[in-house]
Amino acid sequence: MPLKLYRHALSGHAHRAELALSLLGLPHELIDVDLAARAHKTPEFIARHPFGQLPLLDDDGHFVWDSTAILIYLASKYDDAGRWLPQDPAGRAAVQAWLSVASSLIAYGPAAARLVTVFGARFDADEVIARAHGLFKVMEGELSRRPFLVGDHATLADIAGYSYIVNAPEGNVDLAAYPALRAWLARIEALSGFVPFKTTAAGLRAAA
Repeated sequence: MPLKLYRHALSGHAHRAELALSLLGLPHELIDVDLAARAHKTPEFIARHPFGQLPLLDDDGHFVWDSTAILIYLASKYDDAGRWLPQDPAGRAAVQAWLSVASSLIAYGPAAARLVTVFGARFDADEVIARAHGLFKVMEGELSRRPFLVGDHATLADIAGYSYIVNAPEGNVDLAAYPALRAWLARIEALSGFVPFKTTAAGLRAAA
């Protein structure tokens, strides 16, 4: 039975999970959840995800929620070679550090800036844009020294970081000053099994 991913097409958190499923070559079904109808807040959905959020992974009746938890689950269960989640303590810790960045600095920087323009979120736009640039300056330095966040090949760290960074221009965060960061995005997009993250019309106007 294929894995099922409950998602919203414009959610970067959901795209992380979709990208992981595709890069790992796992058969899966995408199930779009109607947020406007509050389908994610029904008793049935809450029984599967106590916070009523997306994404949600269904692995033959076993439900996994939280995008980074889904990444770890998929790599732990289906990546026998340990490519996406290193088995050595140093490598695993390095990946975990970037997963923490995805849940903090990315979430409250480029992801928050995009929420302002795409979904009308009430963040201080100048503050979250500045936070995004602070993050990107650090990442630019890191990616000037190696092709991927944790070494010479892609890991869960790169999957977790990609979605909101590639669409940062939707939140008026310009990537022009970060050539190493843009080259990293291109390397991810060249991976076998890559699937793009949908760009909104509003985001296209913001990036123009």
